Amino acid sequence: MRFRVGLAGLATVGLLAGCGQLEAQTPQADKGKAASSADVGDARKKLAKLAVKGRAPRTGFEREKFGPAWSDVDHNGCDTRNDILKRDLHDEKFKSGTHDCIILSGVLDDPYSGKTITFKRGQDTSTAVQIDHLIPLSDAWQKGAQQWTADKRKEFANDPMNLMAVDGPLNGQKSDSDAATWLPPRKAYRCTYIAKQIDVKAKYGLWLTTGEKDAMDGILDSC
Repeated sequence: MRFRVGLAGLATVGLLAGCGQLEAQTPQADKGKAASSADVGDARKKLAKLAVKGRAPRTGFEREKFGPAWSDVDHNGCDTRNDILKRDLHDEKFKSGTHDCIILSGVLDDPYSGKTITFKRGQDTSTAVQIDHLIPLSDAWQKGAQQWTADKRKEFANDPMNLMAVDGPLNGQKSDSDAATWLPPRKAYRCTYIAKQIDVKAKYGLWLTTGEKDAMDGILDSC
């Protein structure tokens, strides 16, 4: 089974502007497919169940602690980066002989900025579109992940639920920030962004700092 088909059930949530209900959204490749929906109350319930603690020291954090970058964890022949590009871009062109794995070009409707970005693979151009960890690895390390097994950290680093293709410069700007210190500049996407972060935190049992929880509550209030 191709990775894109396997992701069809991984719906993410987005907000209907001006409403108190979240609309199910799917990646670009899966638009139009049926998906479940959840309301803001569900996000609040999940948020309320997350532990609130202080940030643990960053001591000992290394990217390698989460496994090799972009592993082929689902054994479909494509690494995670190409899987996410394939899911989130449209109008893709693939390198011949790679079984539609390596993307040479495509178009991203960037959720963080609202811009349309043309992706072209190359040493000087690939960074225009980067893969963001919704919950950054360093942030996760300081909120529970340092206590995990190596296998769980590798799973987290490659989980499509925690990954999105986004504007490269904005991904660099975000770095390892949490919701207390960075939010997407496109305000219309912030409710979706926070709901997705809450889903990831809930799935992996990561805790929150007080400032992070307050920031999430504030965004949900505006939804």
